[in-house]
Amino acid sequence: MERTPGRVLVIVPTYNERENLPLITRRLREALPDVHLLVADDNSPDGTGRIADELAEADDHIHVMHRTSKQGLGAAYIAGFRWGLAEGYDVLVEMDADGSHQPEQLHKLLDAVADGADLAIGSRWVPGGKTVNWPFSRELLSRGANTYVRLVLGIPVRDATAGFRAYRAATLEKIGLDDVESQGYCFQVDLTLRTVRQGLRVTEMPITFVERTVGSSKMSRKIIFEAFWRVAIWGVAGLGERFRPRR
Repeated sequence: MERTPGRVLVIVPTYNERENLPLITRRLREALPDVHLLVADDNSPDGTGRIADELAEADDHIHVMHRTSKQGLGAAYIAGFRWGLAEGYDVLVEMDADGSHQPEQLHKLLDAVADGADLAIGSRWVPGGKTVNWPFSRELLSRGANTYVRLVLGIPVRDATAGFRAYRAATLEKIGLDDVESQGYCFQVDLTLRTVRQGLRVTEMPITFVERTVGSSKMSRKIIFEAFWRVAIWGVAGLGERFRPRR
């Protein structure tokens, strides 16, 4: 018997993903017909938003949010979270549009939430997790970044930068979204840290991450630098809290 954690909304931010969006949409709808999809498009100049509208017109499980400009991954997800919370969804999922996150594996995250996880992360770096067609340099960067996060922040998460994840609505409400400023992949570390520090349950499920075959990666030096210095600041702030005298 299939378990369900409630109404599920998958949020897919897009910027110039016209080739990938129809493919990932079809795969998601076939894998989990009951879930809803929200495409959060950052005014893509390649017409991704128009394609999203066409998909939504043909399927009442697909919704579109048109944003006015490219403001970063974090801002797109926060806008999607707010929309989903206002619409009463019980679980909100982050998923890339480029096919690197496989919709056929989403059931693993939803099962983990149904089993009591407050945040379920699709992890590349736990036993059973792996990557496909990733260059060694990207794997080294990801492994190194996650080791850095664990050491500096002291959180027991192997893949805190992972972008395939499912949150309970109550988790997002508890950790707060009003003061989240991080963008890029640092956004994932930010929300993971907030979840851990609230004493909530984080579960990592092994997934297979597949490098995109169409379009270009949004990774940049700016994104890497933001993650490095924000994690350092959070780590110092955490030490201050840890050693502050108790009254």
